[in-house]
Amino acid sequence: MKIKSVLFVVVAALVVSCGGKGGGRPNFGDNEYPVRTVGTADAAMQTTYPATIKGVQDVEIRPKVSGFITRVCVREGQNVGAGQLLFVIDNVTYQATVRQAQASVNTAKAQLNTAKLTYDNNQKLFDQNVIGEYELSTAKNSYETAQAALAQAQAALASAKETLSFCYVKSPASGVVGSIPYKVGALVSGSSVQPLTTVSNIRSMEVYFSMTEKQILDMTKTSGSAQAAISQMPPVKLQLADGSLYNHPGKVTKMSGVIDPATGSVQMIAVFLNPERLLKSGGSGAIVVPYVSTNSVIIPQSCVSEIQDKKFVYTVGKDNKVKFTEITVDPQNDGNNYVVVSGLTAGDRYVTNGITKLNDGMEIKPITEAQYQKKIQEATKLSESGSAKGFVEAMTGKK
Repeated sequence: MKIKSVLFVVVAALVVSCGGKGGGRPNFGDNEYPVRTVGTADAAMQTTYPATIKGVQDVEIRPKVSGFITRVCVREGQNVGAGQLLFVIDNVTYQATVRQAQASVNTAKAQLNTAKLTYDNNQKLFDQNVIGEYELSTAKNSYETAQAALAQAQAALASAKETLSFCYVKSPASGVVGSIPYKVGALVSGSSVQPLTTVSNIRSMEVYFSMTEKQILDMTKTSGSAQAAISQMPPVKLQLADGSLYNHPGKVTKMSGVIDPATGSVQMIAVFLNPERLLKSGGSGAIVVPYVSTNSVIIPQSCVSEIQDKKFVYTVGKDNKVKFTEITVDPQNDGNNYVVVSGLTAGDRYVTNGITKLNDGMEIKPITEAQYQKKIQEATKLSESGSAKGFVEAMTGKK
């Protein structure tokens, strides 16, 4: 019983190994090959474009005054609101400037009050004919000069206060804080190469990608205008850096009006909602644009041979002789089929299996793909039966 069990297992393994071979055409002992007639159909295709992800609003935060950072009030990746304090720059010098400006305002006010009293008194004396018009005009001029001096001092005070406020760096918009290259004690100024940080509004993201000039022209001619072409574009998908698809569709909303002379491409912008904050400003990915190719010639990739970046199929003529025919296919495909651009037309016949055993000009006997599959099944059964029988005879010594 044990020997029989072992024989059964080995025979089963042999049968599986013989029946599991694929990719080659069984030796039917004849010249029959499956042939398909070319037809047309609509193909759901997609085109991918390299893309860069940016926040709808990416604001670089830079200081307006020079000084040492005394306090960093936020951390990287923190959500902040508009007007929220981000950094504090050493403000001792600027506070002193404000106090000095305030003192100048006080002095100017005192001088203005004195000038006003003098002018009012001279006005009364002039009305009583005690002084002449010259004295009155002089007092008036002094009063107006004092008014101007006060206004100048008040302007200087306002400027000093504004400069002092620049020491308190606040966020101009709501968003997420980016990297913070400067720490407490670092000397910064408006001419610093790096910004203090970047605040990005990532509630929705703009994804930048480029299309060729020819593609834009075709879209524009078909739709009538660039804006109409954008509005008619279907929702697009975003393929992330790890190869997965982002779970929210996007919409192309903008098109650059200038063609990049270096690349011959036009920049496009698609907007994606980002409720989970999965997308980050500065990230990369690929935009996937779906489209339907109508009345297309679609053939399996398995019946296509590739030689030096060129693609060929075996077409079958009226005399049943095969011809090694070059075809051109759409570079975008689904991994299983090709959309043929040129080389095949509706009504042409081509061989679908066993192409490795064909030669250009060889005469074959065309059969249907169903007949071909039936022959494969029959040949596999015969092969399995013969192999198993021979193995048992060899192991047992019986015929």
